[in-house]
Amino acid sequence: MHNIVILGGTGFVGRALTAKLVDRSGGGGGRIVVPTRRLPHGRSIQSLPTVELRRADVHDEKELARALRGCDAVVNLIGILHGDERAFQHAHAELPRKLTRACAATGVRRVVHVSALGVGSNAPSKYLRSKAAGEAALKGVTTAAAAGKIELTILRPSVMFGAEDHFMNLFAKLQRVLPVMPLAGADALFQPVWVEDVASAIVYCLEHPATIGQTFECAGPQLYSLRDLVRLAGQWSGHPRLVVPLPDALARVQAALMELLPGQPLMSRDNIDSMRVPNVSTGTLPGLPDLGIAPAALDAVLPLHLGRAGAGRGRLDMLRAGAGRG
Repeated sequence: MHNIVILGGTGFVGRALTAKLVDRSGGGGGRIVVPTRRLPHGRSIQSLPTVELRRADVHDEKELARALRGCDAVVNLIGILHGDERAFQHAHAELPRKLTRACAATGVRRVVHVSALGVGSNAPSKYLRSKAAGEAALKGVTTAAAAGKIELTILRPSVMFGAEDHFMNLFAKLQRVLPVMPLAGADALFQPVWVEDVASAIVYCLEHPATIGQTFECAGPQLYSLRDLVRLAGQWSGHPRLVVPLPDALARVQAALMELLPGQPLMSRDNIDSMRVPNVSTGTLPGLPDLGIAPAALDAVLPLHLGRAGAGRGRLDMLRAGAGRG
């Protein structure tokens, strides 16, 4: 692939993917186009060689089509964790529908779409149901009636960890200031996957046509309860705290109160509903080993980074320096 558009390229996964694509190209070759409504959010990637940061609202179909024009493939990373039904449908279902139309209008056929483990039309949370609707929107144009219009690969990752994640780092920060950790969904199961492994999986799919038409589960090698993960976040950041599991009823009250606070809530009732579905590999679909990736273990990566602000940007800085771009 020469010219690739990354929707959501300024986010956590997008930064890892962009750096990996630049690594693969050696700073030459095609373009990596990252459309965003807020250019300052792309500061960490805008000076990388071959990266073109563009101001665009990808939810506007005309602007989305302009971003895709002249490109060979598109990766969709856009997702939200909090919101009402309308917000989830807008981000996870309506955008994929718009993407199919923009691809048809511009002749872009190759699409790699990042979804989530546990999706389903009957899932208990708005998040998981809307993610399923997004997958269905993209799969709908690859049926026999519309064969050949989109060459689709779907990745379903578990919760992702890394030096700049908003999951383990959040629990580490909370334990620096709280004497105890009251925790909703303490027994919820996760199979955390390193963000770099997910980025490698995306690159592999872009480079290997045999992945077209397939769905891959992206999960790490170990299962953890949320309680385990919170304890490890405190331990590795040097601020271990007593974790106090909350009964379901009290957890929902706590989440409802958090939703009333300004900004993004730390926990919402929809998050609690999502955790009713184990965030683990089903084993019924191919996974990272089928892409030639041996997934990294949480305890082999995160203790080195947890709590170190900006630790994950070292490779980006080296790429910029090598290209003479800042």
